[in-house]
Amino acid sequence: MPIYAYGCQACGHTFDVLQKISDAPLTTCPQCSAESLQKQVTAAGFQLKGSGWYVTDFRGGSSASAGSKPAADSPAAATPGASSTSSSSTD
Repeated sequence: MPIYAYGCQACGHTFDVLQKISDAPLTTCPQCSAESLQKQVTAAGFQLKGSGWYVTDFRGGSSASAGSKPAADSPAAATPGASSTSSSSTD
């Protein structure tokens, strides 16, 4: 069942209600008993979490080709004398 957000136009009271989609919208404010409730548009509270989901999933484009660029395309490899390792010997 979805959670709907309501706001009273008379007193400004806001609250969330767990309702069926087929239920009629609420009209009476539980705080001031006025007949001025309206459903509010809210952001979806939906997140994919867990070990089966990755940041790159559903990003659009091909995720396999985005992460597999050859090292020759990197600026460090194209510069003569540049090393890909940061360690140096100071003997």
